[in-house]
Amino acid sequence: MEIKVDPITHPQVLELLNQHLQDMNSNSPEESVHALDVSGLQHPSVTFWTLWNNDQLLGCGALKRLDDQHGEIKSMRTATSARKQGIASKLLAHIIEHAKQQGYQRLSLETGSMEFFHPAHRLYQSYGFVECGPFGDYQLDPYSLFMTREV
Repeated sequence: MEIKVDPITHPQVLELLNQHLQDMNSNSPEESVHALDVSGLQHPSVTFWTLWNNDQLLGCGALKRLDDQHGEIKSMRTATSARKQGIASKLLAHIIEHAKQQGYQRLSLETGSMEFFHPAHRLYQSYGFVECGPFGDYQLDPYSLFMTREV
């Protein structure tokens, strides 16, 4: 398996991101969907990674720079065919390590609060993330769960 910085041009990556946005939109009200589209993920403040097994895309994740000490985890997604194989965990560990190397002091994230998102909550909690209030430009929202951890 190989994790690599990705320019988001491969058809498998575009399809995975499309599935991600579809799931977010089908499980949260429109005003509560904070997933980045492709142009948002290509912004200079964002580093986007994909995890591959040869030519098969297994998952993706991103880190958005909020400031010199604070980053936000974005677009964590595992391909349906690769679920329950530790893919999200590998990507999350990679993102946390990258954040350490970049000198970040804190990582935060926003995810949905509904049952659909409970597996993500458990993953983030297993890596030391705890619930917190809104950060950055986010507002309090019953459909959002905010989490953070020191790096």
